Amino acid sequence: MINLYPLARPFLMAMDAERAHRLTLRMLATGFAPTGGYADDVLKTEIFGHVFQNPLGLAAGFDKDAEVIAPVLDMGFGFMEAGTVTPLPQAGNPAPRLFRDGKNKSVINRLGFPGKGLDVFTANVSNFRVRHAGHTGLLGVNIGINKDTMSAFEDYSRCLTTLAPMADYIVVNVSSPNTPGLRDLQAENMLDALLAGLVAVMRGIDLPPVARPALLLKVAPDLNEDQRAAVAQLAMQHHLAGLVVSNTTTDRPEALSPLLREEAGGLSGQLLKHKACETLRDFYRLTDGKLPLVGVGGIASADDAWARICAGASLVQVYTGLVYEGPALVHKILKGLAAHVRAAGLDNIAQAVGRDADKSAREAA
Repeated sequence: MINLYPLARPFLMAMDAERAHRLTLRMLATGFAPTGGYADDVLKTEIFGHVFQNPLGLAAGFDKDAEVIAPVLDMGFGFMEAGTVTPLPQAGNPAPRLFRDGKNKSVINRLGFPGKGLDVFTANVSNFRVRHAGHTGLLGVNIGINKDTMSAFEDYSRCLTTLAPMADYIVVNVSSPNTPGLRDLQAENMLDALLAGLVAVMRGIDLPPVARPALLLKVAPDLNEDQRAAVAQLAMQHHLAGLVVSNTTTDRPEALSPLLREEAGGLSGQLLKHKACETLRDFYRLTDGKLPLVGVGGIASADDAWARICAGASLVQVYTGLVYEGPALVHKILKGLAAHVRAAGLDNIAQAVGRDADKSAREAA
């Protein structure tokens, strides 16, 4: 299909950001998206017991209600992460709550997990599974809690139990800055109890072990050194399948537009790139490269994706970069990654994971 984004971009950028996002979802649902991506065997990789056709995915937050899974995957992504889904429908925070910094290709959002709730989300995922049973693209789901919940554990547990039979992996989101108290769950004692409970719930789900989805945790880039070490230790102690590194940041870099510095919410895009990469590099070191990491935050080119993989990411995700570059970014990144693999003299993208970190460790030794 012809890529119409260059024509649509000026129109979308002139609109309110959230309205433009809703329009984009409608366009995808009605077939207005390029298909095909870029296929190359050097990009195939096996993670979480699944073969990914390529390591590039769409991050959570784009398709909150799992409405456009197939159109997104058909753009060429190896996987996509739907959500964040909460058990009950909720409106999220008051508008306006989504702000672009076009000069820096960044976004601030304080959406607060708006969505139609678990029942609608589950129906949409089920519909995808029935109608696209042979799809090679893999599906992750990102689960959260309602703003007024009485029990975070119960909210996560309900989402986990409901979605486990139909997801390839599930991400526990404890790192959005836009739900009061959510990031507190990253504290060592609270996270220990939460993970112990959720792992027990997963083991109790009536599925063969090989059919159970991988369980991951999404962390914030704003954790200090001690907090990162504690999270890494707990992730390995509870035998999580991996970490998603990282969510948005509450930092307000000097380069950010002065008009946006006082806006609350999480910052994503280009201004998050270096912090997200350093956070990922740190988690790769803290886990001794033994835990698969999904790198996200400020990835908007093949060079960005390659740098994140060499820093320790087994998979990478984009979102804000797609807002500014459009669907053609998928093809560009995948083609560029394949070129990087061959230029490095490697046979497969998996051989590049942690390449820079491992090299630095050897040199230090």
